[in-house]
Amino acid sequence: MKLYADRVPVALRQLITDLLVVVWVYLWIRVALWIHDVVEKLAVPGRKLESAGSGIADNLADAGGKVGRVPIVGDELTAPFTGAADAARSLADAGQQQQDFVGQLALILPAVAVGVPLALVLFMWLPMRVRWIRRAGIAAAVRNDPAGQDLLALRALASQPLTKLAKLGPDIAQSWRSGDAAAVSALAALELRELGLHNR
Repeated sequence: MKLYADRVPVALRQLITDLLVVVWVYLWIRVALWIHDVVEKLAVPGRKLESAGSGIADNLADAGGKVGRVPIVGDELTAPFTGAADAARSLADAGQQQQDFVGQLALILPAVAVGVPLALVLFMWLPMRVRWIRRAGIAAAVRNDPAGQDLLALRALASQPLTKLAKLGPDIAQSWRSGDAAAVSALAALELRELGLHNR
């Protein structure tokens, strides 16, 4: 398995690209964590609202209990305190719901923020990199074998642009068909050069 090309410019380009991809992924993970922290701060008002609502509800229920002990009119005086305590509990519930919503948002937004860049890496860069590693590994394994040179020459004839093939001579395909060793070597070298490999 070959991870990097033999030729320095190609290998350097591959190494720089790989490092940029690692930095890209790291930065987006940091952005996702930052988004999570920022969104989590939105839950603070909900926590305060829940705490205040619960405190007010408890105080009103306690006051209603004390007023309820007043002889004759105690039950009538308790009703407003009970209603106010229920309203305060509703505020506390609203604070809790706001916290739940912010908690869900703190999971979804960072996932989206990191998911799109990671998808670009997984579905664009990684397949191209793996394809090159496979092609270069096979080419490096067969480049010293005469039959492998012939396969590389055939690959060059099938995939290289006509302008590059024409530079090797107008009858390069005929020379390859007739088994001309110089033509086979030139075509194999062209294919290896395209992959960034030396013709050993």
